[in-house]
Amino acid sequence: MSELKIHAVWDAGTRWFHWINVLCIIGLAGVGTVILNAGALGVTDAGKVSLKTLHTWIGYAFAANLLWRLVWAWCGNRYARWRAILPGGSGYPGALRAYLAALIGGRPEPYVGHNPAGRLAVAVLLLLLAVQALTGLVLAGTDLFMPPFGGWIAQWVAAPGVPPATLVPYAPEMYDKIAYESMRALRKPVVTTHYYNFFILIAVIVLHVAGVVVTELREGGNLVSAMLTGRKIIAGRAVDEDRP
Repeated sequence: MSELKIHAVWDAGTRWFHWINVLCIIGLAGVGTVILNAGALGVTDAGKVSLKTLHTWIGYAFAANLLWRLVWAWCGNRYARWRAILPGGSGYPGALRAYLAALIGGRPEPYVGHNPAGRLAVAVLLLLLAVQALTGLVLAGTDLFMPPFGGWIAQWVAAPGVPPATLVPYAPEMYDKIAYESMRALRKPVVTTHYYNFFILIAVIVLHVAGVVVTELREGGNLVSAMLTGRKIIAGRAVDEDRP
């Protein structure tokens, strides 16, 4: 029987990012679903503004947390850094082929950090998260005139004689009609991207969770609890155990 080894893998910065991200996505998905169905639910304009404001504030936490993770990839421990979480680098294609062949053959290779397939998933997730955060910030500016783009949007659409800083949502009398219509046309593809990217993100998250469950069942170990404790238990020698 292989000896069980305990490996320190996920540092505190990585764990905090992960669970804050989970909470933010749950909050954003819940509030966003209500906003999308506001008409059917009979939500008033004032209620929509309140919901969108709450959505935006959760979005700020989501975006700040994502930015933190991108910075942490430069200064976290070896398993938190770019070369350990993204696909690529010397020998990566061969490592991916070997990992998938072993997995399909029922001889999964244990990794302390992300396995080669997991690194692909992380890359896709980070891209989708970044797209959702950026488009969300743009929509916060066009809907509510909130930072970081709201000030510029307000200056663009304010009617003559109306101070941009006084603009509020759902007040067409305060907007220059032509400028507002131009802004809405520019906003439309951002809305579409934000909407469909959300569903793609949720689908990838479901696949990610399924992948974690399958990997834990096939390889053993404690992938889920490791994101709480930072320590992973592996039977035998891990492929990446001695890598710098």
